[in-house]
Amino acid sequence: MERQTTFAKPGDVEQAWFIVDATDQVLGRLASKIAVRLMGKHKPQYTPHCDVGDFIIVTNAQKVKLTGAKADHKFEKRYSGYPGGLRQVSYGELLETHPERVIELAVRRMLPKTTMGRSMMTKMKVYAGTEHPHAAQQPKPLEV
Repeated sequence: MERQTTFAKPGDVEQAWFIVDATDQVLGRLASKIAVRLMGKHKPQYTPHCDVGDFIIVTNAQKVKLTGAKADHKFEKRYSGYPGGLRQVSYGELLETHPERVIELAVRRMLPKTTMGRSMMTKMKVYAGTEHPHAAQQPKPLEV
Protein backbone atom coordinates (compact mmCIF):
# COMPACT_ATOMS: atom_id res chain seq x y z
CA MET A 1 0.00 0.00 0.00
CA GLU A 2 1.43 3.33 -1.02
CA ARG A 3 1.51 6.11 1.49
CA GLN A 4 1.19 9.34 -0.33
CA THR A 5 -0.10 12.70 0.80
CA THR A 6 -2.47 14.32 -1.64
CA PHE A 7 -2.63 18.10 -1.89
CA ALA A 8 -5.63 19.98 -3.14
CA LYS A 9 -5.19 21.95 -6.33
CA PRO A 10 -7.16 25.15 -6.97
CA GLY A 11 -9.22 23.62 -9.78
CA ASP A 12 -10.13 20.44 -7.86
CA VAL A 13 -11.90 22.12 -4.95
CA GLU A 14 -15.68 22.25 -4.59
CA GLN A 15 -16.65 25.53 -2.94
CA ALA A 16 -20.20 25.64 -1.60
CA TRP A 17 -22.27 28.65 -0.54
CA PHE A 18 -23.61 28.89 3.01
CA ILE A 19 -25.84 31.45 4.71
CA VAL A 20 -25.45 32.36 8.38
CA ASP A 21 -27.99 34.25 10.46
CA ALA A 22 -26.18 36.46 12.99
CA THR A 23 -29.25 37.19 15.09
CA ASP A 24 -28.34 36.97 18.82
CA GLN A 25 -24.96 35.36 18.06
CA VAL A 26 -21.91 36.37 20.10
CA LEU A 27 -19.51 38.21 17.79
CA GLY A 28 -16.27 36.35 18.57
CA ARG A 29 -17.77 32.88 18.49
CA LEU A 30 -19.56 33.62 15.24
CA ALA A 31 -16.39 35.07 13.67
CA SER A 32 -14.26 32.06 14.60
CA LYS A 33 -16.75 29.63 13.00
CA ILE A 34 -16.88 31.77 9.85
CA ALA A 35 -13.08 32.01 9.67
CA VAL A 36 -12.73 28.22 9.84
CA ARG A 37 -15.22 27.85 6.97
CA LEU A 38 -13.50 30.51 4.86
CA MET A 39 -10.10 28.84 5.28
CA GLY A 40 -11.51 25.37 4.60
CA LYS A 41 -10.13 23.80 7.78
CA HIS A 42 -13.35 21.83 8.21
CA LYS A 43 -12.63 19.84 5.02
CA PRO A 44 -10.47 16.70 4.87
CA GLN A 45 -8.64 18.03 1.77
CA TYR A 46 -7.50 21.22 3.59
CA THR A 47 -4.21 22.45 2.19
CA PRO A 48 -2.50 25.49 3.75
CA HIS A 49 -1.20 26.92 0.48
CA CYS A 50 -4.47 26.52 -1.46
CA ASP A 51 -7.78 28.28 -0.89
CA VAL A 52 -10.23 25.43 -0.28
CA GLY A 53 -12.78 27.35 1.81
CA ASP A 54 -16.44 27.99 1.15
CA PHE A 55 -18.42 31.16 0.45
CA ILE A 56 -20.28 32.61 3.42
CA ILE A 57 -23.25 35.01 3.42
CA VAL A 58 -23.94 36.66 6.78
CA THR A 59 -27.35 38.26 7.30
CA ASN A 60 -28.76 40.30 10.19
CA ALA A 61 -25.37 41.75 11.10
CA GLN A 62 -27.06 44.52 13.05
CA LYS A 63 -28.45 41.99 15.55
CA VAL A 64 -25.09 40.48 16.59
CA LYS A 65 -24.35 40.56 20.33
CA LEU A 66 -21.32 41.97 22.11
CA THR A 67 -20.66 40.57 25.59
CA GLY A 68 -19.72 42.63 28.60
CA ALA A 69 -19.02 46.34 28.07
CA LYS A 70 -17.41 45.91 24.65
CA ALA A 71 -19.97 48.20 23.03
CA ASP A 72 -18.54 51.13 25.03
CA HIS A 73 -14.94 50.09 25.76
CA LYS A 74 -13.83 48.46 22.48
CA PHE A 75 -12.86 50.76 19.63
CA GLU A 76 -12.20 50.50 15.91
CA LYS A 77 -9.08 52.58 15.35
CA ARG A 78 -7.77 54.08 12.12
CA TYR A 79 -4.66 56.18 11.76
CA SER A 80 -4.08 58.48 8.80
CA GLY A 81 -0.32 58.74 9.29
CA TYR A 82 -0.46 62.43 10.15
CA PRO A 83 -0.05 63.95 13.63
CA GLY A 84 -3.41 63.87 15.37
CA GLY A 85 -4.78 61.54 12.70
CA LEU A 86 -6.06 58.81 15.04
CA ARG A 87 -9.78 58.15 14.57
CA GLN A 88 -11.64 56.00 17.10
CA VAL A 89 -15.21 54.75 16.90
CA SER A 90 -16.75 52.61 19.64
CA TYR A 91 -18.22 49.27 18.63
CA GLY A 92 -21.66 50.35 19.90
CA GLU A 93 -21.61 53.32 17.55
CA LEU A 94 -20.21 51.16 14.75
CA LEU A 95 -23.09 48.68 15.17
CA GLU A 96 -25.56 51.51 14.65
CA THR A 97 -23.86 53.06 11.62
CA HIS A 98 -22.02 50.23 9.81
CA PRO A 99 -23.00 46.84 11.33
CA GLU A 100 -21.33 44.89 8.50
CA ARG A 101 -17.93 46.30 9.40
CA VAL A 102 -18.05 44.81 12.92
CA ILE A 103 -18.23 41.24 11.61
CA GLU A 104 -15.73 41.92 8.80
CA LEU A 105 -13.14 43.25 11.25
CA ALA A 106 -13.56 40.31 13.62
CA VAL A 107 -13.21 37.70 10.85
CA ARG A 108 -10.32 39.51 9.11
CA ARG A 109 -8.22 39.31 12.28
CA MET A 110 -8.72 35.53 12.41
CA LEU A 111 -7.56 34.86 8.85
CA PRO A 112 -3.95 34.65 7.60
CA LYS A 113 -2.28 38.02 7.10
CA THR A 114 -1.24 37.21 3.52
CA THR A 115 -2.55 37.74 0.02
CA MET A 116 -4.46 34.48 0.33
CA GLY A 117 -6.07 35.73 3.55
CA ARG A 118 -7.19 38.86 1.74
CA SER A 119 -8.67 36.77 -1.06
CA MET A 120 -10.50 34.66 1.54
CA MET A 121 -12.18 37.83 2.79
CA THR A 122 -13.69 38.39 -0.65
CA LYS A 123 -15.64 35.13 -0.23
CA MET A 124 -17.56 36.55 2.74
CA LYS A 125 -20.60 38.74 2.07
CA VAL A 126 -22.12 40.58 5.06
CA TYR A 127 -25.51 42.30 5.07
CA ALA A 128 -27.18 44.32 7.85
CA GLY A 129 -30.68 43.02 7.15
CA THR A 130 -32.22 39.78 5.93
CA GLU A 131 -32.11 40.58 2.20
CA HIS A 132 -29.17 39.53 0.02
CA PRO A 133 -28.63 39.30 -3.77
CA HIS A 134 -27.15 35.77 -3.77
CA ALA A 135 -30.29 33.66 -4.18
CA ALA A 136 -29.00 32.32 -7.52
CA GLN A 137 -26.13 30.54 -5.72
CA GLN A 138 -28.67 28.54 -3.68
CA PRO A 139 -26.91 28.92 -0.31
CA LYS A 140 -27.49 26.26 2.31
CA PRO A 141 -28.22 27.37 5.88
CA LEU A 142 -25.32 26.91 8.27
CA GLU A 143 -25.98 26.42 11.98
CA VAL A 144 -23.34 28.15 14.08
